[in-house]
Amino acid sequence: MARFGLASPWVIFYNEINALFKDDPDIRIVYKEDEQEINLYVNIPAKAAALSELLPVEKVFGAVTVKVNVIPANKEAAINCRAQLLNSETGSLYRNALRANPHFEDVVEVTGIFDNPLAYVIFKKEVIQYFNDSLGDINGVCSTLAQNIAEDIFVYKNGVFFCTDINGPEEDRVRW
Repeated sequence: MARFGLASPWVIFYNEINALFKDDPDIRIVYKEDEQEINLYVNIPAKAAALSELLPVEKVFGAVTVKVNVIPANKEAAINCRAQLLNSETGSLYRNALRANPHFEDVVEVTGIFDNPLAYVIFKKEVIQYFNDSLGDINGVCSTLAQNIAEDIFVYKNGVFFCTDINGPEEDRVRW
């Protein structure tokens, strides 16, 4: 017998963050539902600095505001890394934020086509599932790609695109 519940948009937002980062060995996620806080405890200073730039500080869902806190294991080192990352290319932010994440494949930066460079954040070709009370799924889950989750959770950066890698020979891949 199917079980259906009701997941609020802020819980679904947490479920997306959790789905993308729960298997990352450098991150531990704690959702404090009563306080509407999502805390990401990050072991690597450069990763914490990058995530601080890429994740929203808060996300508003009508009358509910969820705070997103990136908590580095070494705050001083993360502050130093942040200064360096802000002066680097956009792709470096994503490389550092997703380093060691099992869903992440690569970042390819393309220059010379437009005035600003383009960065393609590439995720592995795999399905990620999380609970979202979908009536269209017998288990109430959303089955999606990491690229879709990244589009939902990361703060938009101009010239950055999220995509999924393809299987097959390297020569079949278009890498500008």
